[in-house]
Amino acid sequence: MRFSMLIGLLRPIGPVIIGISLGFTLSLLSVSWVEESCDINTIADEGIVLSQDGSLKGARRPNSISTGNDGEEEEDFQPRVIPYKPVKQSQPKKLFRAKYISTELGIRERLFVGILTSKNTINTLGVAVNRTISHHLDNVVFFTGTRSRKIPHGMVVVTHGDERLIWNMFQTIKYILEHYITEYDWFYLAQDDTYTQADRIKALVEHLSMDRVLYMGSPEEFIGGEMQGRYCHGGFGYLLSRSLLLRLQLFLENCRNDILSARHDEWLGRCIIDYADTNCVEEFEGQKYYYYEMGKNSDPSKEDNVQFKNALTVHPVSDPEQMYRLHKHFTEIELQKTYEEIKKLQVEIKNVSVVAFEGNRSALWPVGINPPFEPKTRFEVLRWDYFTEDKVYSCIDGSSKCELRGIDKLDVADVIETAMGELNKKYKPVLHLKKQQLINGYRRFDPTRGMEYTLDLQLEVVNQKGHSRSITKRVHLVRPLSRIEIIPMPYVTEATRVHIILPVTLQGREQVQQFLEVYATNAFETSENAILTFLFIYDTIEAQQVNQNDIFASVKAQIGVYEHRYPTVKIPWISVKSESPSQIKFMDIISKKHPVDTLFFIATVKTSINSEFLNRCRMNSINNWQVFFPIHFQYYNPDIAYHNQPLPSMMDLVKESGHFDRSSFTEACFYNSDYMATRTRMSSDVQENEEILENLDIYDMFVKYSGLHVFRAVEPALHQKYSYQPCNPRLSEDIYQRCVQSTLDSLGSRSQLAMLLFEQEQGNST
Repeated sequence: MRFSMLIGLLRPIGPVIIGISLGFTLSLLSVSWVEESCDINTIADEGIVLSQDGSLKGARRPNSISTGNDGEEEEDFQPRVIPYKPVKQSQPKKLFRAKYISTELGIRERLFVGILTSKNTINTLGVAVNRTISHHLDNVVFFTGTRSRKIPHGMVVVTHGDERLIWNMFQTIKYILEHYITEYDWFYLAQDDTYTQADRIKALVEHLSMDRVLYMGSPEEFIGGEMQGRYCHGGFGYLLSRSLLLRLQLFLENCRNDILSARHDEWLGRCIIDYADTNCVEEFEGQKYYYYEMGKNSDPSKEDNVQFKNALTVHPVSDPEQMYRLHKHFTEIELQKTYEEIKKLQVEIKNVSVVAFEGNRSALWPVGINPPFEPKTRFEVLRWDYFTEDKVYSCIDGSSKCELRGIDKLDVADVIETAMGELNKKYKPVLHLKKQQLINGYRRFDPTRGMEYTLDLQLEVVNQKGHSRSITKRVHLVRPLSRIEIIPMPYVTEATRVHIILPVTLQGREQVQQFLEVYATNAFETSENAILTFLFIYDTIEAQQVNQNDIFASVKAQIGVYEHRYPTVKIPWISVKSESPSQIKFMDIISKKHPVDTLFFIATVKTSINSEFLNRCRMNSINNWQVFFPIHFQYYNPDIAYHNQPLPSMMDLVKESGHFDRSSFTEACFYNSDYMATRTRMSSDVQENEEILENLDIYDMFVKYSGLHVFRAVEPALHQKYSYQPCNPRLSEDIYQRCVQSTLDSLGSRSQLAMLLFEQEQGNST
């Protein structure tokens, strides 16, 4: 019994005892039982064994103790300090980035078009081809042997210098391989006596695989029948794939030297067959190359052949007039197809809307057009403008009524004519309607869908028996926004230096200090690529006293201070004397002092200039193409905008703090060459009437006398703080009225002014 009791006591602690025993046993087995000296000199620092010369001898032993078998005492370890030497970093290589993203990603355009022409036909058939296809295709190049000195406007012409047909074809293929092979997937070549339906050619290549080796056109047998294979007839045009031309590139010289032919299309066909092992085909991957051979003096409108209606190309075309008739005929066919597709889609939308959640209400009128804009607040409600056939009751100048003229009159006439046409189409042959008069007309521009019209028409209705009566009919019409197109623009860069011209008068000299403070922070300290030039404007009396009492002496002293503070900065100034403050007269002086490629920015002393705006000035001003007139953000009078409120430290770009001043045209970005060219065009009018220089500003001059794009847009990076500045009464009437309107608009918003008047009325009543 005692034994069982002992077992019962030991059983709970048994595993603990066994574990401790195993732990001691394993620890004793892991120890190196080596007889070692206890001499402290033989113990290496940090357990690292050292050699006699103090250098590292080996790795650390498990017990970190030296054995001392060599019988010599090792010296104490002496730390050695290695001086830090900074690593010279090599100059990183400049990363080359492509000009366009498509180039870097290897994205190519779809279709290149080359037209083979000659000196005798480039000004006739060549021009006709250009006018019928150039606005449908991105790149059309005309290849000719020789040409006259004058090139037709709007055409890209490449001259090879020889009229031999085979030589010109060889040079054309070589030129394409050198300049366009990396940019396009498909290459279409045709003669100038070929009419090409551009949209159908584009649709054809959209359905073909770009990596195919393809030679597509009108297959023809070689003359004599000795040559195996078929070539594509040049009169009907032909498609060459990029893969085919790359395969041909290595053997192009061999083709020129070895192949003899009387026709350039035969020569190219033999070259492709011999060295690319590819024949001309009419059909590929389910796509067919339709063409039509037109008879002499044929009338396109009388051609009823199915092959003619489906043709991509028509040959031969004898003269430009026939080319234009063909283009008119095929355009009408495509337009009719488009109308049929629209009707089909409208029917499908109506059918689908029946089973929609809201039923037929989900099919908005007109079918397929975006729904009307839905305002979220009363301030977003779109305004309807009232008009009659000769008057409009919302005028640009703010008056309540003005005469309907110009493009607006044509617009109203077109809308009424369209309304009558649709009404007669709907009620014929039962009724015939005639317009008597327009009773009421309303229109508004909806940015989501286009221009909307509502017409109340008084009509005379005549039935089939000849009875008539007068009725009033309300008609709704929509002129939808057309398809958005990307307009190609010339390439510009942000590296252009901007010459900032700052006119300063006696009234504006007090604001120069604040202008310089802002400009120094945004331009001088950031080394902005811009040059600031002051234009000091004196009147006659001030100019006579300039030596005794210079009104701009304090400003010139401030310029000296900033030049001393920023040694790399030079701020030139120009002094002029003028009785009338004419922008054009001042720019005449400045223009002569700068090169023709100078980019100007005309500023004011109230303008806050920063790098963001200067970059937009560079990008929006395009030499020989476009001038830029920014609409700055004008801050309101703080006493009105923040009446009985603390002024914020930073003013935000919100409608409570200011507005974009559409009445101001003082700031402008343009190139000197564009100014000089426009100024030359108006010289004849100036000789007849010198007052034009005072009646027009630079904006009016560019609009009236230049053929450039005058780009005017709001500029959120260009700000002006409020400061009252009276308008010069010597300005022309239009410019003076604009100045007065700008001054009044900058006081405050209508709600702020109304609240201020309300408070004054409340105060007066009490």
